[in-house]
Amino acid sequence: MSEPTSQGPTAIKGWIVFSAVLVAVFAIGLLLASVMERRAESKQGQRDLQPIAAWESDNSKWAANWPREYASWKATEKTDGVTKYGGSAMRDLLAEDPNNVILFAGYAFAKDYNQARGHAYTIKDVMATGRDISTKPGTCWTCKSPDVPRLMAEMGPAKFYDTPAKDLYNEVKHSIGCADCHDPKTMALTITRPALKEAFERQGKDIANASHQEMRTLVCAQCHVEYYFKKDESKGQKAYLTFPWDKGMGVEEMDAYYDEKQFTDWTHPISGAKMVKMQHPDYEVYSKGVHAYRNVSCADCHMPYKTEGGQKFTDHQIRSPLENISNSCAVCHRWGEDDIRKRVESIQDKIVEGRHIAEDAIAKAHFDIAACKQAGATDEELAEVRKLIRKAQLRWDYVAANNGLGFHAPQECQRILAAAADLGQQTRIAAARILAKKGVTEPVVYPDWSSKQKAQDLIKLFGKDGTPPKLIAAAAAAPTAAK
Repeated sequence: MSEPTSQGPTAIKGWIVFSAVLVAVFAIGLLLASVMERRAESKQGQRDLQPIAAWESDNSKWAANWPREYASWKATEKTDGVTKYGGSAMRDLLAEDPNNVILFAGYAFAKDYNQARGHAYTIKDVMATGRDISTKPGTCWTCKSPDVPRLMAEMGPAKFYDTPAKDLYNEVKHSIGCADCHDPKTMALTITRPALKEAFERQGKDIANASHQEMRTLVCAQCHVEYYFKKDESKGQKAYLTFPWDKGMGVEEMDAYYDEKQFTDWTHPISGAKMVKMQHPDYEVYSKGVHAYRNVSCADCHMPYKTEGGQKFTDHQIRSPLENISNSCAVCHRWGEDDIRKRVESIQDKIVEGRHIAEDAIAKAHFDIAACKQAGATDEELAEVRKLIRKAQLRWDYVAANNGLGFHAPQECQRILAAAADLGQQTRIAAARILAKKGVTEPVVYPDWSSKQKAQDLIKLFGKDGTPPKLIAAAAAAPTAAK
């Protein structure tokens, strides 16, 4: 019998080469399959697009051409997103901070003030609010629906604004979506609300010259801004939506603008001061921050790019970046997600601390002025102190009303809150001097507004049918001659 032939080095190398080739062929096969799949997806993405009608406000009609974008937009219906200070869940801001009730006494925000949910709820939430939109002008619909550009095209902006909101109930049906920001023929980003264009024009700027990257912020700035309802009797306008940017977008410039226009939203029933309600100056605050300086757009953080298969697209689930850190913050900030979240929250914690300091001073200042009235101070004697509290609260509200809790420009927001607190304390000092002239030496007795219900019950006492509580000692309640 012959001996078995042993495998030599050459045979072993042959098996190694054979195995390597087998693995390589398998890998190439997988690669080719992936490439073919991506090509198929790419061809699908390049399919003929169905025409979309001008002013098409039904977001579902856009889905045939842009299914991924539409599916992500539908995700704005989710209300389970909760961050430390925001998210998509409903939050009662009056219950969380009863100071809001006192500061907005006499204004609808003292009745109902909730954090906004996702864009899918813009119509439902405004209809459900206790602020009662039925008594308001059509201007209140401006940023709630893609039906608005159609109505403005049909009616003209001025007529749309002056039409009672209740008369447009049957016309405004679809929540914020595709037609608010996109040209249906080209899908280019476009400005559909005239107030932004008009504000740029008054500043000597042409918004048509904005770059695509700038437009990724400006389409948001159509709505996420401070605004007011301008009256112009010479043009027959009662509630023309206007951005107060003629002097600049900083809080001091807008304060000066409103003073020059002698504009006021309401008279505070506790202090008698003529107040301005800041809306949500998100674009103005953002413009003061480092992200704007580095040309980072709103969409970069709130609508980051994502990829499914071979398709890259913009995520239209517009939400807090803290709910999507890996695709938003982490693209530039190479830290762990927990580190990023803690960093953001630490900044917001400090803004909240500054807010509460300002709120305490301003809320007490309203009662200090009320105490002056109880001591017999006249409107003439209270004129300057009321101007102080108007300026203090306007600055506080510039920060408090903007989304992001000051994160978009934390240094600027802390500066403004410091000014608000200082002006609030100046108001209190000025009121104390008036009280001293009236012979009041005891400190003001502040009522309890530690809960939403207590605060709302309290401010009712300062209405036409209420009896305000005594804020000064009974012996000093009657007017006395200045010594």
